[in-house]
Amino acid sequence: MQLLYTALSGAKQNQNAMQIRANNLANVSTTGFKADLERTVAFQLEGYGFETRQMSQSQKAGTNFEQGQLQATGRSLDVAINGAGFLTVAAPDGQPAYTRSGNLMVGAEGEVTINGNPVLTTAGPLVLPEYQHVEFGQDGTVNIIPQGGGGQVEVAQLQLVSPEIANLSKGQDGLFRLADNAIAAQDEQVQLVSGFLESSNVNAVHELVSSMAVNRQFELQIKMMKTADNLAQVGNKLVSGS
Repeated sequence: MQLLYTALSGAKQNQNAMQIRANNLANVSTTGFKADLERTVAFQLEGYGFETRQMSQSQKAGTNFEQGQLQATGRSLDVAINGAGFLTVAAPDGQPAYTRSGNLMVGAEGEVTINGNPVLTTAGPLVLPEYQHVEFGQDGTVNIIPQGGGGQVEVAQLQLVSPEIANLSKGQDGLFRLADNAIAAQDEQVQLVSGFLESSNVNAVHELVSSMAVNRQFELQIKMMKTADNLAQVGNKLVSGS
């Protein structure tokens, strides 16, 4: 039974690792996506006898915050963070959340969203008046040339933040949040570039190779469980005398 539960513990963690790798590969082309990292710890079971049983236990998945490549799009509504920092959006629950995806979309009423989430400025959700041209400054300022022409007008400033990444956690919607719904302060050091999008930081080759390695480990754990079952059957026969 000891061997069986030890192997089962390892197989469960391998299965979790495969799910994380599969999710990373599925998002290799997702703008601003940050790869998930599986985190597993081994712990010694307490009790008498030799200290040979090490069980595996999953921890909350981590995140690779390395910057992806900046790809030029030429679209004025595409923006990217150059270096550390995040754009701020309103999550479906109304709380601020943070993202590196910068493919802005403008709705019929001028509301600006990223993947359906309202983009936040220092004064609230970003809503653009009718314009001929829109431009984003390096500090997140939003400038437009009004419909009908005229001079350039500043209408808002995007809420650009740079919280400690150790305090961020990623939700199932791909958005990052601070613990206890804390709100990150505006950071004037965050730099925005217009006409670019940040690609996913997933390394497809690395994920594929890691997936194969994890799959081999999973198969090994299954073989160990079968061995444990065979040993149990042999032991039962010895005890019963058959």
